[in-house]
Amino acid sequence: MNVLLLNQCFYPDVMATAQQLTDLALGLSEAGHTVTVIASDRGYDDPSQRFPPRETWRGINIIRIPSLALGKKSRLRRSINFGTFLINCSWQLLRLKRFDVVVALTSPPLISYLGSLFVRLRGGKFFFWVMDLNPDEAIAAGWLKENSLPAKLFAALLKSSLAHADGIIALDHFMKSRIVAKGVPSELVTVLPPWAHDDRVNFDHEGREVFRREHGLKDVFVVMYAGNHSPCHPLHTLMEAARELSTRKDIVFLFVGGGSEQEKVRQFAAQHELETVRCLPYQSAANLSASLSAADLHTVVMGEEFVGIVHPCKLYNILRVGCPFLYIGPTESHVGEIAAQLDSSRPAYLATHGNASLVVQHILKALADWREGKPRPVAEIASSFSRQALLPRMISLLESEKPEEAPLTKPVADGRILAGRSS
Repeated sequence: MNVLLLNQCFYPDVMATAQQLTDLALGLSEAGHTVTVIASDRGYDDPSQRFPPRETWRGINIIRIPSLALGKKSRLRRSINFGTFLINCSWQLLRLKRFDVVVALTSPPLISYLGSLFVRLRGGKFFFWVMDLNPDEAIAAGWLKENSLPAKLFAALLKSSLAHADGIIALDHFMKSRIVAKGVPSELVTVLPPWAHDDRVNFDHEGREVFRREHGLKDVFVVMYAGNHSPCHPLHTLMEAARELSTRKDIVFLFVGGGSEQEKVRQFAAQHELETVRCLPYQSAANLSASLSAADLHTVVMGEEFVGIVHPCKLYNILRVGCPFLYIGPTESHVGEIAAQLDSSRPAYLATHGNASLVVQHILKALADWREGKPRPVAEIASSFSRQALLPRMISLLESEKPEEAPLTKPVADGRILAGRSS
């Protein structure tokens, strides 16, 4: 089978979608399929980082195309960056012949439309791997007005992508419901969460100690937010909790990753002179286990309006390293359902946006447990979201052997979430 994969990010980029797509490409190649990837020649979070325009890596043919890099400080600049990538991607697709299978992700928005159009012109099967929903995300974030001409245009292009797909992969059942509500037959949509990187992410005691020593974190309690700092994951409640705990020098809030909102974290910390708030860039894949293991309490954040639009895939690596986590967001969500399945030995602390005082209580409770030397929890549910469990199902789907869709979380009937030590 000859497969084409389309996404802005791919190896060696460390963005979440890049890592997921890299795993899929390697899995397909190891299964004997021929794999070609079209991606950007720039790093997603650091566009000054440039990658070779052509490369064969572990049997995968990588075509990297140029685009402008005007920064992310305005929606106009981001739109121009995306637009130039899509134009160059279109030109590259015109030069390619038929593929048996084309898989498009969602970065940048509308790349799925190019994938569906390419298949209509050249033939083959088209699979839409929905990492986020646009323009739904842009509307929820306030970037687009729902009844504006751009929003209507993007909605029409999304609907076309969905209508011409031979298969659609949604990340959770909330996302599937949104897709089905757009008129897509339910049987066309398969729920497959993004997998944890269990081949390279586990609790790393030695790496934890090295990371904490290198970053001056010895003998402190580390509350970590790791990943994309996006408006979809509003950090104001966590930051307010950091402000309330600013006199506690034994607690450090560490923000690791990148994205447009990380600068706001820096500004908030500077404005309130929060010495206990620190920021680090994305960590390399080789350092991922060590950095994630360095946390004593991880945080997962979901904006109220973004359930089913985006998906907090960071949770699965958190479960892999066996770290308690604090979830700030709506309880009726994918994260809430997972939290509801954890018992008191594998705590999940829950709070809603705006309730910084409860977040403070949770952090102090987790700190007390840490001081008592309670062992790090190991959640059995983590195996459900492992690369070993989910990647073969994805490959089977692309090979047109649709995998049986088993529920990975148990919805709570009345919408209440009672988990771990969330009270």
